Amino acid sequence: MPKPVILCVDDEVVVLNSLKIQLKKEFGDAYLYEVAENADEALEIIEEIQKEDESDILVIVSDWLMPGIKGDDFLIMVHQKYPKIVKVMLTGQADEVAIARVKEQANLHRCLYKPWERQELVETIKSGLTKI
Repeated sequence: MPKPVILCVDDEVVVLNSLKIQLKKEFGDAYLYEVAENADEALEIIEEIQKEDESDILVIVSDWLMPGIKGDDFLIMVHQKYPKIVKVMLTGQADEVAIARVKEQANLHRCLYKPWERQELVETIKSGLTKI
């Protein structure tokens, strides 16, 4: 049986690598870990995974400030198509209006601030997974 997926979206490769390492260290081989450097790439990955119909994306951890589509718009778009995916925003500079918008329009699970604590990230993912 295919593994469920945790998708991380950030325009900084170092952030993506760090997220992937921390998640893998905590959850091991229980999940597949996908990464995207922008919202467009992430949407392609989501479509591809959903088409295969074998794996499910359970959690998306997305940066807010990215070139092109910002994280709040991206998470709202994802929510409209896939409302069951748990959405977490990770940001160094999101404005409160954007965060409130995602909470209201995309059922944002939590917003974490950079630099994040590994334990806070792990607890956020675990608490998000209990909602599924």
